[in-house]
Amino acid sequence: METTQNVTLAIPKDILRKAKILAVQKNTSLSGLLTQTLTDLVVNQEAYEQARQRNLALLDRGFDLGTHGKITWKRDELHER
Repeated sequence: METTQNVTLAIPKDILRKAKILAVQKNTSLSGLLTQTLTDLVVNQEAYEQARQRNLALLDRGFDLGTHGKITWKRDELHER
């Protein structure tokens, strides 16, 4: 069983009222609703960070554009019309 920590939150009354209604509709407690929402937020952030790191590593490796690192053209040739 995971250890839990009690926290005190300051939430606007109208948001708290709506959150309680939402929790009842989802057949859970307010604590359960907040726990699930925070869990989803953390999991999504972790997945985003992992994807970001993979993509940055891919960019660092670079892409083979078929030139094998040799530039065979001149700048002026690229801009000719």
